[in-house]
Amino acid sequence: MSRIPFPHSRSIAPAVAVAAAAALALTGCSSSSGGKRAEQDSGAASAGKASTPRMTIAMVTHAPAGDTFWDTIRKGAEAAAAKDNVKLVYSNDETAADQANLVQNAIDQKVDGIAVTLAKPDAMKAVVAKAEQAGIPVVGLNAGLDVWKQQKLLEFFGQDESVSGQALGTKLNGTGAKHVLCVIQAQGDINLEQRCAGVKKTFGGTTDTLYVNGTDMPSVKSTISAKLTQDKSIDEVVTLGAPFALTAAQSVSESGSSAKVATFDLNKDLISAIEKGTVQFAVDQQPYLQGYLAVDSLWLYRTNGNYLGGGEQPVLTGPAFVDKSNVETVAKFAAHGTR
Repeated sequence: MSRIPFPHSRSIAPAVAVAAAAALALTGCSSSSGGKRAEQDSGAASAGKASTPRMTIAMVTHAPAGDTFWDTIRKGAEAAAAKDNVKLVYSNDETAADQANLVQNAIDQKVDGIAVTLAKPDAMKAVVAKAEQAGIPVVGLNAGLDVWKQQKLLEFFGQDESVSGQALGTKLNGTGAKHVLCVIQAQGDINLEQRCAGVKKTFGGTTDTLYVNGTDMPSVKSTISAKLTQDKSIDEVVTLGAPFALTAAQSVSESGSSAKVATFDLNKDLISAIEKGTVQFAVDQQPYLQGYLAVDSLWLYRTNGNYLGGGEQPVLTGPAFVDKSNVETVAKFAAHGTR
């Protein structure tokens, strides 16, 4: 996989070391489907499970219903829970106030640790502080790179969204693109805003932003189609999630546009689209690794007092490009639901 150089000295080496060691003990863990506030007991008997006392860890994300990206994060979390003799309580709500309530529920249940996303950090600040006051260690994943230290989280696992956006913008400079449409599916989500801002910062042509309702995919398709029909100069559509890239490809076809499609994040269908050429490439942040490390890090902290990054540096799980040059390799892992 092609690597994207970082403009600072952070390293993903600690994450790789932990993941490699843990992989020796990993066993399969079934992933159940479900909506918001779903719970999954991931500590069923399995070979290689830790003999440490049973603990309960809550993972609370801002995942919208039906977004397959979050299935991969959850699968990683479940694998770590199975290995560590952890009962994983997973819940999600894309509304910030409701996500905060889910964190409060975890505090009330006196869980042993909480992993949380901070897509809208101001709304989460007070309840995260309550968890810490209750003596519950909290780690961040996926969203919140800029604020995890301010909110006194123990660790953070994810990618620098501004850097990933800049990397995509730079890559587009080599494709001949002149006019980019960056599609944001959830207005106010800091991660998504940073991605488009990063693209705009390094892309040499024109960058426009289009907001769509990510919970209504037919509306997403019609909104993108209308924009492409209206402005024929758009020659590149950048989406911020795999399902939206697949929908954007349909919009391109239906509107008669000649625009190409690139995206952030992966799923199995998106990998197939890269193989077929309907999507140029994707920026991968390894969501499975984010979920796995978030749970495993809390187990390590409660068991040994270990923590990655020394409390000062995040553990970066991306970004990296997936395109036709390496998609075949990635597809092998995607078949197992880990990429």
